[in-house]
Amino acid sequence: MATPFWYNAALAIIKPLYQWRIKKRATDFAAYQQEYLERFGPFQAVKNTQAIWFHCVSVGETNAAQPLIEHYLKQGHAVLVTNTTKTGQARAKSLFLKPPFASLFQAVYLPADQKYLIVDFYKKYQPKLLILVETELWPNLIDQAKQFAVPCLLVNARLSEKSAKGYGKVSNLTRPMLQKLDRVLAQDAATVQRFIVLGLSENVANVVGSIKFDISAPDIFIEKARQLQQEWNLNSRKIITLASTHAPEEQKLLTALKPYLQQRPELVCVVVPRHPERFDEVFAVAQSLDLVTQRRSLNEKIQTNTQVYLGDSMGELWQWYALSQACFVGGSLNEPGGGHNILEPMALHVPTVIGANYFNFQVIVDEFLQADAVKVAASVEDVVVLLLRCVDEPEFAQELTQQADCVLNQNKGSLHKHIAVIDTYL
Repeated sequence: MATPFWYNAALAIIKPLYQWRIKKRATDFAAYQQEYLERFGPFQAVKNTQAIWFHCVSVGETNAAQPLIEHYLKQGHAVLVTNTTKTGQARAKSLFLKPPFASLFQAVYLPADQKYLIVDFYKKYQPKLLILVETELWPNLIDQAKQFAVPCLLVNARLSEKSAKGYGKVSNLTRPMLQKLDRVLAQDAATVQRFIVLGLSENVANVVGSIKFDISAPDIFIEKARQLQQEWNLNSRKIITLASTHAPEEQKLLTALKPYLQQRPELVCVVVPRHPERFDEVFAVAQSLDLVTQRRSLNEKIQTNTQVYLGDSMGELWQWYALSQACFVGGSLNEPGGGHNILEPMALHVPTVIGANYFNFQVIVDEFLQADAVKVAASVEDVVVLLLRCVDEPEFAQELTQQADCVLNQNKGSLHKHIAVIDTYL
């Protein structure tokens, strides 16, 4: 059964708005033109046909898929990654578009989900397998996988109660779409249950845990952090990273941190906003607070009087974590929030603090909370108190990171379960 007429009509109606948004967000004309062609065609030259195609929405999904992608590249398979966001694509390229994988790897934007574009994309790229990461379900994308006899797997799948309700409202779109999935590898039993209620066949779903626990920091970023530590003379500095932040988190946290940054010259706060279109806005926030601020995009370094360092580059979050004595993971103090991945700093043994709005990572955070391996703060003031405790009390910081290591180790193994299933389709 093809996708419903109303869905395709709605896509055609909103397409001009979507195109306008891309233009508005573009940093320059060349970037806009590149993104426009990748989303609406004619599509750029294909590096490798018969690739394993991973679709990862943004940074979080790209990070989750990282160990899988790396595994198949090491096996000599060509890999195509599509992303929906600019930050996701930047992360994919920073991880894999370099030796030894450059010739096997390609990253492009996912085309808009219009049938003629999706058909054209399948014809051009001829993937041998489509792997969707987490919850990114596009009806025409999945429908055409069936038409082109490309097995379609949803991996590291998670579905919150809220998202399930949203999908449930359009059951005549959701049910047939889910029935075209060849396999769903889910993080937890609750996700499987929600998918089954929405129309997924029970026999295609398995609970295999979260692949995110099998994460490890890429060596290239650990090495880069070591270099910066030496070149910028950071041995005597205490670095706190505010990662993946949203408005108004930067304003509130920097305001609360300001007196400490002024009284204690050894402290420096690295701020890495989640969305690149907000880089200038966040720089203006630091300026308005009279904090001495340097920017990565200008190739500036952390100087002896630097109070705030704006990590306004893409794909470098790992190295800022590797330099840190403590971190706050954003999107968790703002409203409605939802949070971001806490496993990256933990993989680097960085004590981690978040706000209370972490529903996107509920299951993972709750497990760390139970082990007292992450700190959840109810307010901006609490975040600052906890970050400073991590910096000033080595025993407190060590206790947190040791507990986090235990939770990480207990949950490892999902990667091998994923590979075992994916290999049956290769």
